[in-house]
Amino acid sequence: DVMDSLTISPIPAFSDNYIWLIQSAANAYVVDPGETEPVLKALEHHGLALMGILVTHHHYDHTGAIDALRQATGCAVSGPTESPAGPYDQIVQDGDIVDVLGVDFEVIAVPGHTLDHIAYVSRAENALFCGDTLFVGGCGRVFEGSNEQMRASLAKLAALPGSSRVFCAHEYTLTNLQFALQVEPENRALLEAMRHCTEKRDKGEPTVPSTLAEELRYNPFLRWDSPEIRQTLSNEGLLEQDSDDGVFAAAREWKNRG
Repeated sequence: DVMDSLTISPIPAFSDNYIWLIQSAANAYVVDPGETEPVLKALEHHGLALMGILVTHHHYDHTGAIDALRQATGCAVSGPTESPAGPYDQIVQDGDIVDVLGVDFEVIAVPGHTLDHIAYVSRAENALFCGDTLFVGGCGRVFEGSNEQMRASLAKLAALPGSSRVFCAHEYTLTNLQFALQVEPENRALLEAMRHCTEKRDKGEPTVPSTLAEELRYNPFLRWDSPEIRQTLSNEGLLEQDSDDGVFAAAREWKNRG
């Protein structure tokens, strides 16, 4: 029923974070609240009661506002185990289902950026909250896991329906696409995405969400089977191992230098 579907909108935080506001009627959830004030303002502006918080991983810019929001609203918190803001009301792991305002979200373990990183996906809503694992045109840095682990996590996300909207946690798109153009300069979908996203940023609009189908066309970190990417990495002297993991690792190492 269309009437029951969720409204999902970004609350900008810090310099380039997005805290996602999920609303149904007068109730709300937020995803990865790093900053308190913008969330309280948004709730007040829309006349919403905060029922819950979803957390993707333990980094402070995703968890810093949890205690204050909990105290202000009495909301429940769902998240992974390792957390400075914990313990959460509901500790979730791969395969668990979280009820968000009457909609089921499945939890997917996506270690790499951090070991505790999870994503939340609803097929009914075509919604994927992927934190810092997948970005529009990019992926998170591999801080705690391995490159192999990160690619396996991205492969899990890439296997979700193409219509899934990618609600990532940062506005890194233009920088990501600039890098992608170095890696795959002849990719037409990428040139189109660059044009489209630049227009959005010029108007001060978010470039997020994209869809998984779009990401598969232009995100170099999901395109480890692209002959052009392999060739570019090889030409740059970066491709140590000609395999999917090798391509991903080489692209990630190159981006790290940027």
